[in-house]
Amino acid sequence: MNYYSLLQKSPRVNFKEALFQGQAPDGGLYFPDHIPLLNKNWLGAIKNLEKEEIALEVMKPYVGKCIPEDELYRICEETCSFSFPLVNLNDRISCLELFHGPTMAFKDVGARFMSRCLSWFVQHENREVTVLVATSGDTGAAVANGFSGLKGVNVVVLYPSGKVSRFQELQMTSGHSSVTALEVSGTFDDCQRMVKEAFADTELKKRRFLTSANSINVARWLPQQIYYFLAYKDWPFEKPPVFSVPSGNFGNICSGLVAHASGLPVQHFIAACNRNKVFPDFMESGVYTPAQSVPTISSAMDVGDPSNFKRVLELFHHNHAGMTELISSYSVTDHRTAEVIWDVHHKYGYLMDPHGAVAFECLQTYLDLHPGEKGIFMETAHPAKFGEIMESTTGVPIAMPSEMRAVMKGVKQSTPILPGYNDLRNFLWNKD
Repeated sequence: MNYYSLLQKSPRVNFKEALFQGQAPDGGLYFPDHIPLLNKNWLGAIKNLEKEEIALEVMKPYVGKCIPEDELYRICEETCSFSFPLVNLNDRISCLELFHGPTMAFKDVGARFMSRCLSWFVQHENREVTVLVATSGDTGAAVANGFSGLKGVNVVVLYPSGKVSRFQELQMTSGHSSVTALEVSGTFDDCQRMVKEAFADTELKKRRFLTSANSINVARWLPQQIYYFLAYKDWPFEKPPVFSVPSGNFGNICSGLVAHASGLPVQHFIAACNRNKVFPDFMESGVYTPAQSVPTISSAMDVGDPSNFKRVLELFHHNHAGMTELISSYSVTDHRTAEVIWDVHHKYGYLMDPHGAVAFECLQTYLDLHPGEKGIFMETAHPAKFGEIMESTTGVPIAMPSEMRAVMKGVKQSTPILPGYNDLRNFLWNKD
């Protein structure tokens, strides 16, 4: 398997090179040169397979010969070393819980897979790697946890000041060796733009060996396919599910679309969005117009120019009509998000975080229009990570897991910087 730049101005590279470079030299995102088709007999027997066996089969074609299979199996074991329960809310709607990993968010899968691949490669390198990542909350926490303490690896996390929860902030700013948190006085879009500028800075890249742990990196993006297959393994119905995915930077849903292209049975995808509705507008009009992100209570989805939109376009060969056949997209207000959290809690006794609530509402909207379908929405973070919002919405005190209580005792250690590229460049240039 090789990877090409979506801008088509850089040489093709293998998995290792794509991981280390993060973004192609021409500034484009890497994309696999083909989508491998999974064996139908293997898919038919998936219910009898273990998590790590599924993960290995899914990821093996993308890694190729860059990592020996026995080592890749170990990486897959560690990536999937927690549960992914499929919880039925009613006879038509199920929830895939993706918050049972170490940082209680879906980003743990991609971060653990990438960090372990990078760790295996770095042991054969004689240079230090700087992992650069922009986050709207959960990515930074997952990367800080997954990469902390790796020999030869330093992590620099950029996050928007005042736009992540207190818990998320402490997850990425306290208790991690070799992790530096840069608190940007701007938005996630500013953070993401600054990271892209760093990768386009040829002088800086001569001085620092940079890679990215955002979903722009294929080693972070592609492993997210795994939990779609795990959901299908536990799906009790004959007809394939509809997947409703909380969508911000679109790495999550894009990985699901790749899984479907490789053979995973899926009836339909829903890109569930909050007030940042660049994608729903595009699906309706066929015109993509990036916008300044606006803050919402589902903050991890506050993205006005999603990076992985370009990969979605590539999957469909830029065919808007083809996209509308497989994908629907809706926008949900904060007011309605809060109502859904309350409604579902009182009707089903189930507590969702704001991102899951957006996905639930969008799935319900779609199912109302398609009475014969059943679906899965993704609960991408533990509701206790958004305790203040949850308690004000439900009126019910939110129990904090022991892991969270330990994090909340941490001491924030961050470096404030401006949203222009100069501050980030100076920091990286002079970093010891």
